[in-house]
Amino acid sequence: MKKNKTHILITLLIAVIIGATTPFLFSNTEVDENHSAKSQVPYCVSPPIVPQEATFAGQKVDLERYDLRERMDREMMAFTYMHSTTMLLVKRANRFFPVVEPILKENNIPDDFKYLMVIESNLNTLARSHAGAAGLWQFMQATGREKGLEVNNNIDERYHVEKSTRAACKYLKESYNRYGDWLTVAAAYNAGNGRISGELNKQLATRAVDLWLVEETSRYMFRIMAAKLVLQDPQAYGFLIKKEQLYPPLPYKELKVTTGIDDLAKFAKENGVSYAQLKDANPWLRSTSLENKSGRTYTLKILDQDGMNYNPKKINPHYKKWVID
Repeated sequence: MKKNKTHILITLLIAVIIGATTPFLFSNTEVDENHSAKSQVPYCVSPPIVPQEATFAGQKVDLERYDLRERMDREMMAFTYMHSTTMLLVKRANRFFPVVEPILKENNIPDDFKYLMVIESNLNTLARSHAGAAGLWQFMQATGREKGLEVNNNIDERYHVEKSTRAACKYLKESYNRYGDWLTVAAAYNAGNGRISGELNKQLATRAVDLWLVEETSRYMFRIMAAKLVLQDPQAYGFLIKKEQLYPPLPYKELKVTTGIDDLAKFAKENGVSYAQLKDANPWLRSTSLENKSGRTYTLKILDQDGMNYNPKKINPHYKKWVID
């Protein structure tokens, strides 16, 4: 009996010590808006609040209708609690949004389509799907070529940030001329113009958001709008990021070449960077050489030596709401 009492006292003492040093492991006994007295776990999870309406590319979507609201609710929860992925998106957006936004503007494509790029590739320049779609905008080979991109075993401009963005603008503009509705354009980017046009006709609908579609496309439109909400104000959804944790745009010089390069590793070394750094800055180079049999002019990015290392004092957030003060 004595042993049992001693064991109980030691256990209680340890619990008190741990509770004092790590209070986050224990529920707050006070009942407030975030903690229920009935909760049997040391933390509480609540879903983000779905707004009454969402705006995409200047168009309002009423989210009071049950099906639209529940589809939006699902995607907002996914982005809110997909912690590491969402944080990584904010960090990467600081590098790529400044590049993509001016191109969208030049081509009269709504700025919100950068969020389509976000959900297509998670802002991974090397993203490649099982179906073979590649790059930030996830072009298939045939579609990429159709929009003016060079795609072969040596060069694949689907991985070229600027060129693939311009190609995406062409695709989006053509779709808008067909539908006149930007969310329908987004759905067509995922499912194809033929599929969306056919379903609009069969279901007697005028916009894709009202269609009965395969789950991937049905979710797609709401994933874009949810990505926009969360990335516009990450702090509102619990993501607290410091400015020095963002990925800064990398400074580089541009070098134009009109002939082939037999050995890219040697070329990189001659220009003060490693082969890996050359490929990282130019992911569209798909081999160890640049053939250039047609004598085209290619612009290679050569990273600036002074800008390769992180300097927290020099990292500036592209959007102020991305970081905490």
